[in-house]
Amino acid sequence: MITRRTALATGLFVAMPALLRAQPGPVAIVGAGAAGLAAAEILRQAHHPFVLLEARDRIGGRAHTDRSLGQGIPFDAGAQYIHWAERNPWSAIARETGATYTDQDGWARTLFIDGRPATEAERAHRRAGFTGLDAILAPKGADASLAAEAKVAGSDAETATSGLSRLSLGEDPDRVSAADYDRLWSGTDLWVDGYGDLVARHFAHLPVKLNCPVLSIDWSGPGIRLQTEQGTVEASAAIVTVPVGLLKDGSLAFRPNLPDASRTALAGLSMGAYTKIALRLDPAKVDARAFGDAVSVVRDGPTIYFEMGPFGHPIAVANLGGDLARDVCRTGEAAAVALATERLGAILGNHAAGAVTGGRLAAWWTDPHARGSYSIAAPGHADARIALRQPVGDRLFFAGEALAGGGAMTVGGATLDGERAAREVLKRFPA
Repeated sequence: MITRRTALATGLFVAMPALLRAQPGPVAIVGAGAAGLAAAEILRQAHHPFVLLEARDRIGGRAHTDRSLGQGIPFDAGAQYIHWAERNPWSAIARETGATYTDQDGWARTLFIDGRPATEAERAHRRAGFTGLDAILAPKGADASLAAEAKVAGSDAETATSGLSRLSLGEDPDRVSAADYDRLWSGTDLWVDGYGDLVARHFAHLPVKLNCPVLSIDWSGPGIRLQTEQGTVEASAAIVTVPVGLLKDGSLAFRPNLPDASRTALAGLSMGAYTKIALRLDPAKVDARAFGDAVSVVRDGPTIYFEMGPFGHPIAVANLGGDLARDVCRTGEAAAVALATERLGAILGNHAAGAVTGGRLAAWWTDPHARGSYSIAAPGHADARIALRQPVGDRLFFAGEALAGGGAMTVGGATLDGERAAREVLKRFPA
């Protein structure tokens, strides 16, 4: 069946033996996550030809509303908050399209330690650790790690910082630049029911070549030559929006190699391992909303934050991050679901028997198209994000959440940075 999307796509691709040729002077966009989609929209509005290549069978990248739990039950496997909503472009999009969202975040009503309810003293101790944490973590000179900044304030601050870093950034605090963390934009957070769906709907009109991983980018000549699993694409310039994890693991080769400045910037960035495990619940046996969100802490095991019944859906979503989350991803879905079910059972008590009827692991760390959740700047490398923005050979441009400065690690930041890269291309390659 010929759909509008396939008709548009065939307008950009003319079949030739092992060769995909775009219109004269196209810009190749690698990756159809928020940054790539936003870049494509800017080029479309400027009537500049482009080719948008995506390795997955869908658009949106790490903004993805997953329905694989069955019964039509959705959960956002990736992004779910419109952060710093006062300046985030997705705030207006959510309002204009009638998306369901709230500025009321979940809160942890209960704290469990080693499978038992925490005492009031333990809860107070934990709250005290978070008191004044922003001031404690503010950089005090050298670009130190979050762990180093917290250590000065004592063990309570160290414990709180570990929880904050793993459950907000997806990384252990000794690997996170305090200076970079301090630069991140703050503001109101809007919690969206189906953020991935919102992104996909907003950009559904764009022509995308799906299931088309880019294997290498040759920028040795006057233009760009991209080798994909479906053939070769020739372009005047390329905007590369794939996650840092792919830029570092060799999945995407550059010929010749990237210049020293770009490689130095990449060396200062890595990927966190923010991970979610969604559990489908039998509403006849348990109403997750009645329990409220909960934190489960286990010595020598991952701390898990449970979102209970988000937006009324009969699910509990376990959130975890850092090295222990990496271990969970490596063990696979069955073991991850078993772990989350066990921890949830301690919280629900007698209500838990037979309540979990299915589960899904959103394992971004082992996802071959991501290799992590979102970017982290290492201590001593707080300027790496901006450094990676420097164009290579005036025809190779990078964009994405990793380069978004204060908007890093967010869909909004990726969107703004994709637009920035597209405007830079238009200055150099006017339509």
